[in-house]
Amino acid sequence: MANTLNADDRPVILILNGPNLNMLGMREPSVYGSDTLGDIEAACAERAEAIGLAIDFRQSNYEGELIDWVHETAAQHDGIIINAGGLSHTSIALMDALRTCSLPIVEVHLSNVFGREAYRHHSYISLVASGVICGFGGHGYLLALEAMAKLINT
Repeated sequence: MANTLNADDRPVILILNGPNLNMLGMREPSVYGSDTLGDIEAACAERAEAIGLAIDFRQSNYEGELIDWVHETAAQHDGIIINAGGLSHTSIALMDALRTCSLPIVEVHLSNVFGREAYRHHSYISLVASGVICGFGGHGYLLALEAMAKLINT
């Protein structure tokens, strides 16, 4: 574990968001909810502070940029929470990047992927994650922060 602390001596968790998550609140609210990614980020910042963590919250529609961010994490972060969106089901390259870091990883999905189309039932990210949280909308990110706090403190 990198044990990188911010100025407040809190472990820093990288929260990565993949393609189309910048459209939350507008994109299929019946599936993904009405919260925007900004709403989720604000809730994460509040919860992280309450449980003694700091966050570095990022979103990209580009697989290569997500991979570059993962490559940078070992020296700068203590864990990764990732909602890779559709890349969860397709990106062996992102899985391989996550596999190269020795940090705990929690995968998040807003919807219950197992109650949706069959192609969503498999995630390459799950193969390298310590755990997966799905189906709780934006609240899943807060649950992931709680899980991450436990993972990095054990």
